[in-house]
Amino acid sequence: MEKLLSSAVASHDHETVPGRFLLPPAPPVSLPVIDLSGGRDEVRRAVLRAGKEFGFFQVVNHGVPERTMRELGTACGEFFRLPLADKVALYSESEDTERTNRLFSSTMCVSGGQSYWRHCLRLACYPVESTKPGWPEKPAALQPALEDFIVPARSVGMELLRLLCEGIGLPPDYFEGDLSGGEVILNANHYPACPDPGVTLGLPPHCDRNLITVLLQPGYVCGLQVSYDGGWIDVEPIPEALVINFGHQLEIATNGLLRSVEHRAVANVAVGRTSVAAFIMPTMDCVVRPAKELLGEGRPARYRSIAFRDFMRSYKL
Repeated sequence: MEKLLSSAVASHDHETVPGRFLLPPAPPVSLPVIDLSGGRDEVRRAVLRAGKEFGFFQVVNHGVPERTMRELGTACGEFFRLPLADKVALYSESEDTERTNRLFSSTMCVSGGQSYWRHCLRLACYPVESTKPGWPEKPAALQPALEDFIVPARSVGMELLRLLCEGIGLPPDYFEGDLSGGEVILNANHYPACPDPGVTLGLPPHCDRNLITVLLQPGYVCGLQVSYDGGWIDVEPIPEALVINFGHQLEIATNGLLRSVEHRAVANVAVGRTSVAAFIMPTMDCVVRPAKELLGEGRPARYRSIAFRDFMRSYKL
């Protein structure tokens, strides 16, 4: 009789559930980590599976040297520690989304006046020859670190796009040309230590407006979170890994087969955090539309065609 629920409740504190009735805790969910040095078929399946489920994943053995990643993270951290006099020429809170090279705080997101716990250095970084003249001269290590990082990082993104094309039935070069031919915009984000992280955010929940993003998380401080199944997954920094996520233009081009997923940045009470995101974008005049190969009977277009310039003007972050 003691195993009856009524007996257990009668002999137990009415405000708690007896131990044997407690459900086991749900196992923690983490983003997949994909080794790009594996066989092509295996890697393609892993990328497509992770992309469909999470819209985010981490990659290792991607071809960007660990030293290059470390030096860029260090140089970006040094930039944010420079005296204000060395950064004032870059400072702007303009909401002109076509002005790339600038330093600002918070976010360009239209958020009803809400501010967020972030500094951001935004730079056009590719093609290197045409964008390098606009890069900051201080600290001295920043320009060579940017130059060493941006070309191989873009190559990682382009190879992942080719793998996705193979997996969903698009021509392997579908994302070549105008769909990926715009400037690569780099955001160096710094989230200072915050006295009360529970009352603010580094960045609000948002999706990226570009094609695909390659993110570097230097150090060990966790702050990026990805929306998943009604909650948030912490994206733990992994040495030598890059974080990959899909932007709105990839969602449009694949007619929603691959989605751009909301993510946010949280603050930390103890230490600051720096991250570096490279955004691969279409050209401004590129008209992005669902790929005809993914349309057909029972598969109507879910998105209208739109020039990337117009999308940028209407979606500010």
